Amino acid sequence: MIDTPREASDFETGCISHTGKVRKANEDNFILRPEIGLWAVADGMGGHENGALASATVVGALEAVGTASSAPDLLAMLEGSVLKANQTLREQTHRRGATMGATLVALLIHHSHFACLWSGDSRIYLVRGGHIAQVSRDHTEVQDMVDRGLLTPDEARRSPRRHVITHAIGVHERPELDLENGEIADGDAFVLCSDGLTEHVADGEILQAVKAGGAQAACDALLALTLERGAHDNVTIVIVRYRQGTPEKTLWMPNRRVQGASTPGSTTP
Repeated sequence: MIDTPREASDFETGCISHTGKVRKANEDNFILRPEIGLWAVADGMGGHENGALASATVVGALEAVGTASSAPDLLAMLEGSVLKANQTLREQTHRRGATMGATLVALLIHHSHFACLWSGDSRIYLVRGGHIAQVSRDHTEVQDMVDRGLLTPDEARRSPRRHVITHAIGVHERPELDLENGEIADGDAFVLCSDGLTEHVADGEILQAVKAGGAQAACDALLALTLERGAHDNVTIVIVRYRQGTPEKTLWMPNRRVQGASTPGSTTP
């Protein structure tokens, strides 16, 4: 197989983040770096101020990731940044006397290879060939119970403990990241999101939005659906679609988080 390079212009990226209708502050953060093949969403925990700081610390650490010479090199840089963020949050926890942490879901792409990494209950989906698959596995108490046959998936969705997470960056001495990887195919679309989306929107509805239009249009439609259904939590959505030789490209954008309003990403022909 010829391992042809992937240019940033091969990726159409959409993004949006919103406080929702109940929370007073947005504790989500995201980072978009198509030029090096990195996209990520972090959802903070520990209260308004601490949660926002935690997610900002995680995505801020990912700014240190540089251009990689290989897929393992890119993965190693991301893992090093996550270790640094974990240490920083542990120090902040001791200093403030309050738990601080953040979930993380990240997509890495280098040449023909992709890797999905996560800690917590933020999710990443792959849409391929008209089908959607949840790549990540929720790090939650109820998901563990489903895996052990103690709860059905439907019971887990209705459980009052469905948001109790078992892994997060900054909570344990060493962060725990799960990894799934594979080879990218033309037309693949990845959906990264905080649990504010999946609390209200089913996988099939995510699929329909991705199939219906461009990456940013899908983000806008999914946010609108979430708001229509109450938006009990912050919601952040990043959609990355690979189209070899696409005329659209993602404009450079700094990490941005909004309070009380949506933050759209931008694409330009």
